[in-house]
Amino acid sequence: MKMRMMLAGVVMAAATVAVPMHAQIAPASAANQTAAKQTWTTEQLIESTVHQAWLLSGKNEATFFEMVTQLAEISAQNRGLKLPESEAAGRRVGEMIKVAAKRDTDQLLYAVVDQAVKTVGKPDPAAK
Repeated sequence: MKMRMMLAGVVMAAATVAVPMHAQIAPASAANQTAAKQTWTTEQLIESTVHQAWLLSGKNEATFFEMVTQLAEISAQNRGLKLPESEAAGRRVGEMIKVAAKRDTDQLLYAVVDQAVKTVGKPDPAAK
């Protein structure tokens, strides 16, 4: 859930009315979608380009969001980072991911997410 809060801005701006945080993190375009059951392996996801991951998601924004969340968790853990839990940080990292992913859909999605995690993550003392 903390990772979801950090990634709140991946495909939408934060809601302006008081609603549960889980409702704020769902991509606006995925409002009527449910994430599909995970059909990919971690290896497969790490090796996927942005375009391949989109196809792997079944072109479902909620599922793609789950993929980005999974990659962010992997990146933060591997780098010993803790991701901020603010909506502002979520919007910032989300915008970074969105811009970089659209710029080159043939790059690895993990590379895009990892760069964003490196930018906003802080050292996690518990990771040592």
